[in-house]
Amino acid sequence: MSKEKQIADGILKHIGGKGNIRKLTHCMTRVRLELKNDDLADISELKKINGVMGVIEDDTLQIVVGPGTVNKVTAVLSTETGLAIGEEAALTEDELTFSEKAEMDRANRKQKNNTPIKNFLRRIANIFIPLIPGLVASGVINGAANFAKNAGVNPETTLMQILLLLGSGVFAYLGILVGWNTAKEFGGTPVLGAIAGMFLFNPMLADITIYGQALTPGRGGLFGVIFAAWLMTVVEKQVRKVMPNAIDIIFTPLITILVVGFVSLYAVQPIAGILSDGITIGLNRILDIGGFISGALLAGFFLPLVMVGLHHGLTPIHLEMINSFGSTALLPILAMAGAGQVGAALAIYAKTKNKQLRNIIKGGLPVGFLGIGEPLLYGVTLPLGRPFVTACFGAAVGGAFQAIMKTAAAGIGVSGISLTPLIVDNKYLYYFLGLVLAYLFGFIFTYLFGFKEEMADNIS
Repeated sequence: MSKEKQIADGILKHIGGKGNIRKLTHCMTRVRLELKNDDLADISELKKINGVMGVIEDDTLQIVVGPGTVNKVTAVLSTETGLAIGEEAALTEDELTFSEKAEMDRANRKQKNNTPIKNFLRRIANIFIPLIPGLVASGVINGAANFAKNAGVNPETTLMQILLLLGSGVFAYLGILVGWNTAKEFGGTPVLGAIAGMFLFNPMLADITIYGQALTPGRGGLFGVIFAAWLMTVVEKQVRKVMPNAIDIIFTPLITILVVGFVSLYAVQPIAGILSDGITIGLNRILDIGGFISGALLAGFFLPLVMVGLHHGLTPIHLEMINSFGSTALLPILAMAGAGQVGAALAIYAKTKNKQLRNIIKGGLPVGFLGIGEPLLYGVTLPLGRPFVTACFGAAVGGAFQAIMKTAAAGIGVSGISLTPLIVDNKYLYYFLGLVLAYLFGFIFTYLFGFKEEMADNIS
C-alpha cells in the first residue's frame, strides 16, 4: 500500500467515513474537507496519522500533508469517495436535520473570523493562489536567466532570449490573469474580468489624454485591475437583471464593457494609482527610515499572518513593488519567518527523544528549507506553543539583516533557499547569510528558551 493511500485511509477512518464528506478540495499543502457532521472528526487521531503534519479547524477541516503529497492524497480520497475535487455531495433527507445543525456550527466558527479585513484578505488570496504555480515556474526561470546574465552570459544569444521570454511572460500579462480570477471569485464572467486587466495595461493608453495628462499604461497596477474586474461583476449582474434573455448574450457584456471601460479610465486608474504609489513608496520609506528595526518587526510578526492563512493577501503588494521599482524589498524580509521556523525545528530535533515528533520534523525540514513553512508551522512549532515565539525571534534577526543589506527580489512565489536566484543587484550572498542568521538564532532561542521535553508528551 502506498504512503498516500495509507494517509487517505487514515483520514477517512478518523473523519467518520467517506459518507461524512460533503466537499473535497486541496491547496498547495493541505487537504481541505467540508464535513456533513463535524463532530465525527477525531482531531487528535488525525494528527497521529503518519504523514500528517498538522490539522487546522477553520471554515473547512484542513489536513496538512505537504506539497506534492497533497495532490496524490486528494486523488485517492476522490477515488474512494466518488467525489470529484471541488464537487459537493448532496444531503439525504435523514441527514437534513443534522446538516442544519452542522451548518449552524460551521457558521459559528465562521463568525469568529468574519471580520472585514480577514474576509478581504481571503478574497485576495483566492484570486492569487491559483496563479502561484505559474509565478513560481516563471520566477525561477527568470531568476536563473538573470543570474546567468549577471555572470557574464551574453543576453543576445537565442537561448538566453528564449529563457527571458519564458520567465517574463506571466508578469507581462499578469493583469489579464488577475482580472479573470477576480471576476470568477466574485461570481462574474471571467473573460470580462480579463478585459478589465487589458484596459489598464494596454499600451494604447499612452495616446489618450484625460484631465489634461496622458494616461500611463499599468498605473494603479493590480489594485486597479482587481477593482475594475470586481466592478465588471457588479455592473454585469445589474444589467442582466433587466435584460431580456433573447438579447442578453449581446447587450449585457456590451453595456458592461462600455460602462466599466469609461469608469476605469476616468476614475479607477487615477484612484488606484494613488493607492498603489502610497503603498509601494510608503513601504520603501518605512524600510529606509526604520532600517533594521522595520526589518525585524516585519519578519517577526509575519508568522502569525501565515498561521491564519492570510499571507497570500500580500501578493499584490509584492507584485506592485516589482511593477513600480523592478523588485520587492519586502519579500526577502518576510522569507526570514520560514527560516526562523527551520532553526526552531532543528533545535527541537536536537533536544527531543520523541520519535513521532522527530519524524514530523524530518518530513517538514526539506520543504522548510525551500520556503514552504506550513508543515513545520502546523506540525511542530504552533502545537508546541513556545517554539512558535522563539521561531519569530529568529526570523526577526534575519529580517533585520536583510533590511540592513537592502536585499530585494525580482520575482515572487518562492521563499527560503529557492528565492536566492531571484535576488537582485548580485546580493545573493547577503540574502543567504540572512537565512543562515535566521536558522541560527531560531535554533539558539528555541534550544535555550523555547523547548522542554515535556512539551512533546502529547505527541505519540
